[in-house]
Amino acid sequence: MKPLVLLDTPALYYRAFYSVPDSIVNADGHPVNAVRGVLDTVAQMVRRFDTNRVIATMDADWRPAFRTAIMPEYKAARVKDEEAGTEIPPELAVQLPIMNRVLTAAGIPIAEVAGTEADDVIATMAAQSTTPVVIVSPDRDLLALLDSAAQVSVLRPRKGGEWEALTQADLSNAYGVPDGTRYRELAALRGDPSDGLPGAPGIGEKTAATLLENFGSLESIIKAAKAGVKTGGLSPKRAATIIEVEETLYKTLEVMRCLTDVDHGIDLLSVPNGFDRAAVDDAAEGQNIRRSVDNLKAALESVSGSAGRAAAPAAPQDNARASTRSNKAAEPAPRPAGSASWDQSRLVGFDLETTGVEPATARIVTAAFVDSATQVRTWLADPGIEIPESARAVHGITTEFAQANGAAAAQVVGELCAEFAALREEGAVIVGHNVVYDLSVMAAEASRHRPDIDFPSIIPTIVDTFVVDKHIDPYRKGKRTLIETAKTYRIELLDAHDAAADALAALDISRALAEKSTEISAMSNDEIMAAQADWKRSQAAGLQAWLRKKGNAEAVVDGSWPMS
Repeated sequence: MKPLVLLDTPALYYRAFYSVPDSIVNADGHPVNAVRGVLDTVAQMVRRFDTNRVIATMDADWRPAFRTAIMPEYKAARVKDEEAGTEIPPELAVQLPIMNRVLTAAGIPIAEVAGTEADDVIATMAAQSTTPVVIVSPDRDLLALLDSAAQVSVLRPRKGGEWEALTQADLSNAYGVPDGTRYRELAALRGDPSDGLPGAPGIGEKTAATLLENFGSLESIIKAAKAGVKTGGLSPKRAATIIEVEETLYKTLEVMRCLTDVDHGIDLLSVPNGFDRAAVDDAAEGQNIRRSVDNLKAALESVSGSAGRAAAPAAPQDNARASTRSNKAAEPAPRPAGSASWDQSRLVGFDLETTGVEPATARIVTAAFVDSATQVRTWLADPGIEIPESARAVHGITTEFAQANGAAAAQVVGELCAEFAALREEGAVIVGHNVVYDLSVMAAEASRHRPDIDFPSIIPTIVDTFVVDKHIDPYRKGKRTLIETAKTYRIELLDAHDAAADALAALDISRALAEKSTEISAMSNDEIMAAQADWKRSQAAGLQAWLRKKGNAEAVVDGSWPMS
């Protein structure tokens, strides 16, 4: 049977809350960074371990009474609201119900037991499991559960999107102790101020490891200190300190010891629960977490082999979604000509989010092809370079997140080219707002990563809503950004600068433009392409003349179409 993955969910959602950008919000204006971070982590674990046997453990009580009875100061410094006794910021608290609904719909059980922490649920399940267990947590305390005999390991997130896998055998090199029991004693000596655990003053991690190596256990260290032993790293000062805090050390050990008999009510062998794809979509509705949800669905479907996999929006790491078409990119078919109007063709929205504004140097971060709100194909790329803060502030993707979750840039570029070639062969129409920029980035990325592909030759019919709108309504005042253009045509754009949301908005705008101008809607694919080329040149020439009139005598505005 596949391994059982136990998520220390509170530790993961706190980490995401403080590290994932909070610039993206849901329909209610609340940030969804913690939700996105947890869902992306779950998808990554599903793929990493090829298992859908995942359980999200929770803190039913983050300061259990049985622990504060031993040490009242346990986590006391974290209390943000004395009356409610909570440490959860309100911006995070509103996200947890959203996260729970999506996880439950995805078949991932939520495990929490009254009066206990997630650590206790994890320890109980690890003790009960008859299959290998992977604990996913940044919390070092859970290293005490490492057990080679029971095949319990821990996966910890590190900087740069990397993960550190630890087994019992790794404890010796990493911390100088042989097993989980000794690690807990090391942690008691070292202390943990964030949890209100003082440890032994003046004794750090390395000294604690030396003492345990030389004396074998905390109990033996205390006995040696009382006996006046002055060897093995036990100086008179350290001995005096240990004797002074003996009671506190034993209390700390007791506080840190996880329960292994909590009644969580889950049959571990029956995990996962049923995966309800429609329920997942319903839970995500209006929450602006589409990319993360699509990623999770694709990961679960790839593992379960469900029949719905082919119909699912593809996730960035799902190599199967576009590679089946990759051979078409090398042999572009001629664009079908005919008298049928372009708006009767299959219309597909397209958008990129990138690392910068210069097409020649910008790298792809996310991409989307959209047929409708429910037919979305998305990609997340590791661009291979740092994502500047200016770009991160726009689309919310950090370098670390892209490195941890994105596919290689060459893979993404190849798959996008395959999609372009297939849509061209079909006679589809690609729609985007200021799509000249996106296509120019694609051309540069293809030259960079896939020089074997002649990108201009695989471009389908293009409709640029920026160019068409400016032709239809040339004298409208104000900006013509996607956000403002969507407002003009009363198109909902909930999550601007999300590739899928932007592509969908452009798609809806194109239909509004076709309704507004019967002359334009009657054009064939070839006619709309030729017309836009003329309009683009004329618009560029007009802007260039205006800039020069305003004092910029050397202003040059590129009127190239459909790429700069």
